[in-house]
Amino acid sequence: MNQSIRPRRSVLYMPGANTRALEKAKSLPADSLILDLEDAVAPNAKVAARENILSALESGFGYREAVVRINGLNTAWGQSDLAFFANSKADAILLPKVESATQVLEVAALLQKMNAPSTMRIWAMIETPLAIFKLEEIASAHPLLEALVLGTSDLVKDLHARHTPDRIETQTALSLSVLAARAYGLCVLDGVHLSLDDETGLKLSCIQGRDMGFDGKTLIHPNQIALANEIFGPSPEEILEAQNRIAAYDAAIQSGAGIAVLNGKLIEELHIQDAKRILALAKAISVRDKS
Repeated sequence: MNQSIRPRRSVLYMPGANTRALEKAKSLPADSLILDLEDAVAPNAKVAARENILSALESGFGYREAVVRINGLNTAWGQSDLAFFANSKADAILLPKVESATQVLEVAALLQKMNAPSTMRIWAMIETPLAIFKLEEIASAHPLLEALVLGTSDLVKDLHARHTPDRIETQTALSLSVLAARAYGLCVLDGVHLSLDDETGLKLSCIQGRDMGFDGKTLIHPNQIALANEIFGPSPEEILEAQNRIAAYDAAIQSGAGIAVLNGKLIEELHIQDAKRILALAKAISVRDKS
C-alpha cells in the first residue's frame, strides 16, 4: 500500500447539487476535488446530485483528482451511490464516518462485485471518537484503501469540544491519524478550516498540519486553495536544501565516509530519503503546473 508521489496539497469539497460549482471546479488550481453527495447535499437533492456529478466526471476535470464522497452504506442512499459511481471516471470513493475495517472491506467487496476499474481507490473519513480508537484496523483494512481524510468538524462536535486557534481539542486525533497513515503507506489529509474570512487562521492551520506530517488540507472554498498549495508544497529554499543535502551526502560516500555535514548539520541516509521525497513532490507539482 505504498503511496506514489501525487500532490494533494489542496483538496476542495464541491457540493454535488451545485452544477455551477462543479463546472467552475474544472478551472480551479486545486490538486484534488471531493464531489460531495453527503453533508453538502439535502436529502431531496441527492438523486439529482448523482446525475450532476456523473455528468461532470464524464467531461473530466483535467489533472485534478476526482473523488466522490458517497453517503454511508447504512443510509437510504449509500448502496445506490456506490453502484452509480462504481464504473464511473471517479478516481476514488470516499466513505464517510468509517469506524471499522469492516466498512472498508464491504466497499471493496462491492466494488469488485460491481466490476469497478482496478484503478478506483477507497478513501476513508476519520471523523468520530470510535474511528480514532480503530485507526490501525482501518488503515490496514484493504490494499484499495489509499487515504485517510480527517473530518475535524464532526469530531469536535462528538467530543463536545470547542474549535480553538491552536486546535488543541483535536491534537491527539490528528497525530494518531498521521501515525496510522505513515505506518501503512497511506495519504493523510487534514480537516477543513471553517472561517472563510480568517486567512491568518487558515495559514496557521495549514502550517500546523504540514509540520505534523499531513500531505495536504481539505478545503471548503476556492479562496483557500492558493494558501494550501503554497504551504503544503516545497518552497524554493526547501528544494535547494534537499539538492544540497543529496550532493553533500553523495560526495561523502564517494570519499569513503558514511555521513556528511552541511551547514553544521549532520546528514545521514534518513535525511537523504526525505530529501528525495521533497524533490519528487516538487517535480510532480512542476509537471502538473506545466499541464
